[in-house]
Amino acid sequence: MAEYVPPSREIGFVINELLDYSRLAGLNDFSEATTELTSAVLEEAAKFAGKVMAPLNRIGDQQGIRQQGDEVITPDGFADAYQLFVENQWLSLAQDPQYGGQGLPYIVHLAASEMWNSACASMAICPLLTAGGIDALIAHASEELKDKYLPSLVSGKWTATMNLTESHAGSDLSTLKTRAEPDGEIYRIRGQKIFITWGEHDMAENILHLVLAPMVDAPAGNRGLSLFLVPKFLVADDGRLGERNDLRVIATEDKLGIHASPTCVMSFGENKGAVGYLIGQAGDGLACMFTLMNHARLEVGLQGLSLSERSYQDALAYAKDRVQGRNIKTGAPAAIIEHADVQRMLMSMKSLTEAMRGLTYDGAFSHDLEIHGKDETERAVYKRRFALLTPLIKAWCTELVNEITSLGIQVHGGMGFIEETGAAQHYRDARILSIYEGTNGIQANDLVERKVLRDQGVALASYVAEMLETAERAKSVGALESIAIQLEDAVANLQSAAVYVFERASTDQKFVGAIAYNFLMMMGYVAGGWYMAQSAEKALAELESGDATFYRKKLLSVNFYFAQMLPRHKAYLDALVSGADIGIELNEESF
Repeated sequence: MAEYVPPSREIGFVINELLDYSRLAGLNDFSEATTELTSAVLEEAAKFAGKVMAPLNRIGDQQGIRQQGDEVITPDGFADAYQLFVENQWLSLAQDPQYGGQGLPYIVHLAASEMWNSACASMAICPLLTAGGIDALIAHASEELKDKYLPSLVSGKWTATMNLTESHAGSDLSTLKTRAEPDGEIYRIRGQKIFITWGEHDMAENILHLVLAPMVDAPAGNRGLSLFLVPKFLVADDGRLGERNDLRVIATEDKLGIHASPTCVMSFGENKGAVGYLIGQAGDGLACMFTLMNHARLEVGLQGLSLSERSYQDALAYAKDRVQGRNIKTGAPAAIIEHADVQRMLMSMKSLTEAMRGLTYDGAFSHDLEIHGKDETERAVYKRRFALLTPLIKAWCTELVNEITSLGIQVHGGMGFIEETGAAQHYRDARILSIYEGTNGIQANDLVERKVLRDQGVALASYVAEMLETAERAKSVGALESIAIQLEDAVANLQSAAVYVFERASTDQKFVGAIAYNFLMMMGYVAGGWYMAQSAEKALAELESGDATFYRKKLLSVNFYFAQMLPRHKAYLDALVSGADIGIELNEESF
């Protein structure tokens, strides 16, 4: 297993050159978040990822977690590393200063989070969930709950979870059996939740569970759901921890990957009922939870990017070191990186990862402008942009990470199938991501039904217009003319797919479900082409600079993407248009 080296230069290129960080630094809310400060913060985040977290990745995979009664013990070194994480205030980077945050742009947090997830995905999931819990509380909780719980969450001193799934109810939450009963100013929660990530652990002194459940007398269905804050330890008015709440872990799952991330079965209210506090209004639970889930969906997409980067680094290092066969030109013994097919696999990994990074960071950039933009018009534009990109980021990146980590194994050859290289761990750890936070089929339906059809294509049209502006601009540059024309053609295909969707959406109830995945994957490859084309513009302009080697490699990656990755969108277009009717025709008797 190669040593993890945080891709600081690539991250800096996307933030500062591709997306123009100065646009954020120039906003009133981020007046102190200079490029120099941000670079210094991310340099330290890279050190933390490489020196503290990365050495734990293999240990966590081998040891896993273990349950001892009502306690879950994390692998050696995890608790100490997490305390360093808290002491360094990493979770507070982009949080509200009112609750102890540092008030930096969200994209800075995302960049740091990429490195943490590459270094040790199992550990990084814990603060990922806490950050989502913070978002939900800030958006929906009472001032009393915010003041009491947010400072310790923002610092990372306490962690948060989301409790949705039950054994009979996965994505369909309308049939939840967990119940909340009013008891004065509190609620008594009784029921059982499964698949609760970091539901119990020894890294923090308190765990705040966000539990989705209907009231005992609530109407059936999603409209009856409410959201509750249920702490592991009750908290006194002065902030001190009190007695343990009536909740416990009753089992932990034995999983394919992310072995060091506890996945728990949680029981609430076996005795007098777990004390819970209502977040938001009764019946608004799903809306409150979606605030957390939208945060998580973006960061799960980021995890796809992170594990792709890590898998690529390991494959590249192995390919440079492994001698096998002979150089086709010189006849000398060759490292496998000299072989054309290995070069194809490595550049596939590299170019797809770079396209994913552009898309994912644009999502974070859009989120910053949605909240902090200079005026209502700009904020409205980026609110639609962020909503459009969220399902695309989550699904496209987590589909691709399965391919990229599989290629990582293939580059290693037989050694990739052996656990000691670490290639298999990346593949196993990545496999959950397309299932997490709403399966990718759900994301595809969300993209087409809500973010395209319900939006009347407004956000998509704006996004496409920017793509076409890039293509038109690049056509006037000789070295970029070819990829500009390819981008223009790909965008036209995306537009024709959107027109087809609008024309047929009302013809059959199954239509959206039958075509949604193909539309999402097609849009992902076209969007990736846009970010790569913009990367080429920036790289070409800087080719004569002192960093010429970096920019030459960037142009090679872009050209490879356009030659071998972007053409995939055409297959998804064909499958969307030609395959819609057979998709609609299928039923349970077809199998």
